Amino acid sequence: MSSKKYIYFFGGGKAEGKGDMKTLLGGKGAGLAEMTNIGLPVPAGFTVTTEVCDYYYKNNRTYPDGFKDSVAVNIKALEKVAGKKLGDSDDPLLISVRSGAAQSMPGMMETILNLGLNDKSVEGLAAKTANRRFALDAYRRFILMYGTTAKGINRHKFDIEFDDIKQRRTRVRLNKPPGGAILDTDVSEEELEELIVRLKMIYKKVAGEDFPQDPTIQLWGSIDAVIDSWMAEKAIVYRRVEGITGLLGTGVSIVQMVFGNLGETSGTGVCFTRDPNTGEDIFYGDLLMNAQGEDVVAGIRTPLHLSDLGSIMPDAYSQLLEVRSKLEKHYKDMQDIEFTIEEGKLYILQCRTGKRSPMAAFEMAVGMEKEGLITRAEAIGRLTASDIEGLFCPVIDPSISLDELKSHRFATGIAAVPGAASGAVVFTAADAEAAAAEGRQVILVRQETSPEDVGGMHASRGILTATGGKTSHAAVVARGWGKCCIVGCEDLVLDYEAKTVTVGEAVVKEGDEITLNGSSGEVFLGALKLKEPELPGSYDTIMEWSDELRSLKIRTNVDTPYDAERAIKLGAEGIGLCRTEHMFFDTDERRTAIQRMIVAGDEETRRSALNELLPFQRLDFIGILRAMAGKPVTIRLLDPPLHEFVPHTEADQKHLARVIGLSFKTVKRRVDRLHESNPMLGHRGSRLSITYPEILEMQVRAIIEAACECKEKNVDVLPEIMIPLIIDAKELKILADRTRAVADAVMKEKGVTVEYLVGTMIEVPRAALLADKVAGEADFFSFGTNDLTQMTLGMSRDDAGRFLPDYVDEKMSGILAADPFQSLDTEGVGELIKIGIEKGRGAKPGLKIGICGEHGGDPASVEFCHRNGFDYVSCSPFRVPIARLAAAQAAVKYPKKLKKVSEKTVKKAKKGSKKG
Repeated sequence: MSSKKYIYFFGGGKAEGKGDMKTLLGGKGAGLAEMTNIGLPVPAGFTVTTEVCDYYYKNNRTYPDGFKDSVAVNIKALEKVAGKKLGDSDDPLLISVRSGAAQSMPGMMETILNLGLNDKSVEGLAAKTANRRFALDAYRRFILMYGTTAKGINRHKFDIEFDDIKQRRTRVRLNKPPGGAILDTDVSEEELEELIVRLKMIYKKVAGEDFPQDPTIQLWGSIDAVIDSWMAEKAIVYRRVEGITGLLGTGVSIVQMVFGNLGETSGTGVCFTRDPNTGEDIFYGDLLMNAQGEDVVAGIRTPLHLSDLGSIMPDAYSQLLEVRSKLEKHYKDMQDIEFTIEEGKLYILQCRTGKRSPMAAFEMAVGMEKEGLITRAEAIGRLTASDIEGLFCPVIDPSISLDELKSHRFATGIAAVPGAASGAVVFTAADAEAAAAEGRQVILVRQETSPEDVGGMHASRGILTATGGKTSHAAVVARGWGKCCIVGCEDLVLDYEAKTVTVGEAVVKEGDEITLNGSSGEVFLGALKLKEPELPGSYDTIMEWSDELRSLKIRTNVDTPYDAERAIKLGAEGIGLCRTEHMFFDTDERRTAIQRMIVAGDEETRRSALNELLPFQRLDFIGILRAMAGKPVTIRLLDPPLHEFVPHTEADQKHLARVIGLSFKTVKRRVDRLHESNPMLGHRGSRLSITYPEILEMQVRAIIEAACECKEKNVDVLPEIMIPLIIDAKELKILADRTRAVADAVMKEKGVTVEYLVGTMIEVPRAALLADKVAGEADFFSFGTNDLTQMTLGMSRDDAGRFLPDYVDEKMSGILAADPFQSLDTEGVGELIKIGIEKGRGAKPGLKIGICGEHGGDPASVEFCHRNGFDYVSCSPFRVPIARLAAAQAAVKYPKKLKKVSEKTVKKAKKGSKKG
């Protein structure tokens, strides 16, 4: 027999486990042990560790040696504490078998109640309780739960039989007219007897065997079922959505049953120690008298308000109030409690940290700190990126019923940017811009988006694409604006000529209104009512506390003065990435100028076209530099390949030819020459500046002229010119020297001196490996982790959505812990970054280090940046608050890495402020 301990017992006021053993016992098992130890009325039982689940899946669904013997020993111990025996025909012990992982996964795994009932023990239970209807009701519940969970029988088959009994016998007996509801509690003892016979017939027909009468067979069937539910599709999806990784599996808690359906002095309920919607310090919950726990969750009866228990059973309610106070003070957080009252006696079946709305999360964190229950550092640690996102996003009005939503549902895709948006459907960026100019709200629907669609995307209320993933062009750009977006909606059939989008038989025409729920990925027909969010005062408080703690600076990725001003309001301390290419699409005049430059046949024509663009670029930079008012602004020189800027249809090419005075054949030939088999690795970034130095010269001139003009008007400026896609120190030297020569010439012309920096994006693996040499020519490094991830993994972020789920899905392969385009691949890409920092600062101590990929707004990636000595992270405006919070959480977790916040400050925050 194995010496390893796989089971932890609790009962009789003592428990072998403790509350801090969640990893081993799961949240439910650890909670039951802890509640037992602090003296709460918990039914006896034992918990099978998560290590058994881990062993089960690693060893072809078998159990460790000695495990079954340990279960038998603990069943005997439970029988001794309960004074009853499993399967006894006179006074049977009944048990529940419940799942519970280290992190809460409500409703995602299985539970089986009333185990131990069979044809004989049900009569013993009936005699012992003097309530045969109760015993039969418990038996029918067990057959249903065991059949659906342990044997995979479709529950609908059982429900059909139950409904038939209700309609054919119960309704007639009660003389109820058709249409009125027949409750489970209306079904009589005799009717339950017939139902049980029929349920067992369904079981035998589908399972191919009689319903098991041996409690030991029932027990092992239930343990198998609960452990199997760890890898059920819904559990896997939930873990993926919630970012839950690294767990061993589920624990299994086997607990003595207590009954809330013994009569009107019994009941069951679920409650929260605070309001999970608002965060108010009020007792919140639902209650059903004469019911079992699943009845509350299933919603088959209308529950009573928790406070009604005060008048129905004042003693039990008083006890429950004491439990509420004790648990919240003990766990120092809002608790979700399941309880049962059996003939007047209160039992606590489970407690766990309660799920809450974003608003409630902030209100509770600040409220508990003010009460002295938690410290400021703990308050900050309670919040998540999802909590912040939820505060800012418009939402579909919660007063709309689920049935109404279901009737309007059109399609479902990938939820890329949360929130909600309604508007009329348009199919082109131009139409979106035109509609916005007329003050109409539109939803841009595309097969996919490209940089040419940026104007229309910005003008739209929301974006819907048939292809792409969470890091596709549409998602990345929309996220930067906090704009509701759904991508990868593969059921959409778009017909651009007919201007329709079809799903099955449903057709939506241009101008028809739809509503997007970017939080769920659902698309609805019609303009549903939306509700704008209101930020609570607790949000500002949490952000202030976060700023006091963090050492990382937080910048933003923006391209317009408007977005820059918005980012500052959200707490940005500079711009880490200003993409100049987006500015070329703002107007027809700009588009024409950049296209004339691209199709030019000689340098003189290119320079002429660039001179047309110069004032536009200068004006853009003046606006951005003025908005940032002395904060650092990192401006990336032109990065995309030139083919992205030119028209590709014959009609558009003919139009361009007419506008710029060239033949259609000339325009078409020059556009065709731009074609590349793999443009991401082609003629772009620094390579454009090597081939066409006049592009670099125009952009640098525009930046420095803008800076000089601002400085002349007493506006502080700090431009940082960033050269993308560098692969070699010599390459950077050529371009940096050219940049500095233009900048110095402009300052000499203007008679104004401006401080500026010249640096590079580290986004090619070779640049990271040669960082010591590259650093010699750079004032700063900014890690462009979007492209660095693509090149390191050899994956296109726009195409990986087709196969990447198989790499992340633990049921498929589980090769990667998370989508590397959303959360930094610290083992691979992260290692390159570490090499780059070590070599770069080794050659140039104090070298400024930042990150400007989408990862700059991902909490796990922000923590990586904190631990590895970055100076700043940069992200889209609406992720700035997330980055501020994540940087503070990292500073608390890893205080030794702090540079500008002392250990003393962190310790002070951990002690908390009693003044609030």
